[in-house]
Amino acid sequence: MPPAIEISGLTKTYAASNRQPPKEALKSVDLTIPRGAIFGLLGPNGAGKSTLINILAGLVNKTAGTVKIWGFDQDVNPRQSRASIGVMPQELNLDPFFTPRGSLEVQAGLYGVPKGERRTDEILDLIGLSDKADAYARSLSGGMRRRLLLGKALVHSPQILVLDEPTAGVDIELRNMLWRNVRRLNEEGMTIILTTHYLEEAEQMCDEIAIIHQGEVRARDTTANLLGSLDKKTMVILPKEPGNVTPPEGATLDTRPDGQMEFTYRTSQTSADAILDAVRASGISIRDVKTREADLEDVFLELTR
Repeated sequence: MPPAIEISGLTKTYAASNRQPPKEALKSVDLTIPRGAIFGLLGPNGAGKSTLINILAGLVNKTAGTVKIWGFDQDVNPRQSRASIGVMPQELNLDPFFTPRGSLEVQAGLYGVPKGERRTDEILDLIGLSDKADAYARSLSGGMRRRLLLGKALVHSPQILVLDEPTAGVDIELRNMLWRNVRRLNEEGMTIILTTHYLEEAEQMCDEIAIIHQGEVRARDTTANLLGSLDKKTMVILPKEPGNVTPPEGATLDTRPDGQMEFTYRTSQTSADAILDAVRASGISIRDVKTREADLEDVFLELTR
């Protein structure tokens, strides 16, 4: 079976405007996303993530390359490729005079879903808006509007769901509800593509991750392999009294204003024992020790700095 998304040589160049030179937003991107995965698409602002998502959604025309969605080439089968994907955008683009029920019905009609096959009540229940089904969208809170965006992305039962910064500016309750629904949809077989600036979320949710920077894919691997690619660790030592320490080779020391000593080191070059020995050799007594493994933020910064 073909992958959920197959991108080859994808390039997007925006024409020059207002005395600005042409901008190459995507530079011959190759990317494959397997079926059934929760896939993270990460990168700093301006990296090309939104351009890539808009091309997948059919909202932006590519300059070159091929895009296949659920096995359908966008150029050969545009309607089938569009029907295979649902996008929850970052912007709250809702008609304030439609009710949630009305919004879902109109969206389903735009995708050609027959009335007898529409899942409006089921989707309203999934996103927790059954009790607001007939309230005008303008009366909904920001969190409720974001839930409605998720519902609109699901009306045509797509095989792939794209979530563009879904938890930006939402409260903890909504965030937890969203992730429960995402896991449920994924367990039912839906492929999820997630963009987020909350790297802890990506680390917890995603099976695989691609990091885009300056229009290029800098890394693409399983989350576990990306985390394992850095052998960097951090050790924080709280001394009983202040003192001077010469860190061992392969380690750096940053003394915090509260007196705590933060050692950053690579396990391939030095060890925790060597750091502790260096502290003791300086005549400093240790009150407490904490260690931290490299996380996705470290990988992200390493690849995009």
